[in-house]
Amino acid sequence: MRRRQYLLRKVGWALLTILFVICFNFFLFRVLPGDPARSGIRDPRLTVEAVEAIRVRFGLDKPVINCFESLNPLELGSCAINPLETQFFIYVGNLLRGEMGFSYHTNRPVIDMLGERLFNTVLLIGTGQLFSIIIGISLGVLAAWKSRTAIDYVALVGSLLAWGLPTFWLGIILLFWGSRQFALPIGGMVTPGATFDTTWDRWLDIARHMFLPTLTFTIVFLAEYMLIMRSTIQEVLAEDYILTAKAKGIGTGQILRHHALRNALLPTVTLIALNLGFTVAGSIEIETVFSWPGLGAAIVESVSRRDYPMLQGAFLLLAISVILANLIADLLYSYLDPRVRVE
Repeated sequence: MRRRQYLLRKVGWALLTILFVICFNFFLFRVLPGDPARSGIRDPRLTVEAVEAIRVRFGLDKPVINCFESLNPLELGSCAINPLETQFFIYVGNLLRGEMGFSYHTNRPVIDMLGERLFNTVLLIGTGQLFSIIIGISLGVLAAWKSRTAIDYVALVGSLLAWGLPTFWLGIILLFWGSRQFALPIGGMVTPGATFDTTWDRWLDIARHMFLPTLTFTIVFLAEYMLIMRSTIQEVLAEDYILTAKAKGIGTGQILRHHALRNALLPTVTLIALNLGFTVAGSIEIETVFSWPGLGAAIVESVSRRDYPMLQGAFLLLAISVILANLIADLLYSYLDPRVRVE
């Protein structure tokens, strides 16, 4: 029963957080300066009537949340607009139906556009996370095993430098290096105008475009995994049960695999779950530098266009990914660590 109550409480708090994010997400973009009807369609030939038609088409003529916003101060005694027809309640109602509105710029459903961009972002950060986890954990174990040696010092200094480098700066450096030394693509996901005989050829072309952004992603995040794993392994190796295992004559490799690594993985697993949520938002810089057509690039484009529905949908998706990642990490840790008990 305690376990069930714990799960229900965690899920309940996650749902409340998502509800708060939905409200905050709506009002956040309404305080931005500028008229989205004009900013979304940058055509100097637009007439006043055309701008007003655009506002009516996307519901921008309706009050944000207060039905008295559109009334004359002398008419405050009555509200001619149904509160449910304000922008906020229309926005919430559309979300409940699984709709996120239409983009001001392309007039396409936001959910379709986000679906297209989401696959590209997941492909990029999934590959980068996989490499950073494998390399980071391996380097952390090696550095802790070879503690106070040249290998440990080189891995530690290299990881600290990689962790401190600005992501966009590292991406620009790798972009120049990769394009000049190896003639790698400097942007996009596929070669423009290229025709592919087979699906394999297409994926090879995508892999060439992915190499530099994935390398940037891997360098930035493997440092964190390496430092956490190194520190945790060193703490575990100082425990009494490790000394007992050594006294029994168990080899160093077996101690690392079956005793130290299992216990040291607990904080790393938590970090991985949290990073999976945050890296969806953190990929904005990498996608912008390498012109990768993912969520990050869509957010940057939507900000300049005042495309409220696209921004709301993208930020809501990012926020939910972080909330769910935190929830998964919290629940996963309670199952992995037998010392954790529900009070």
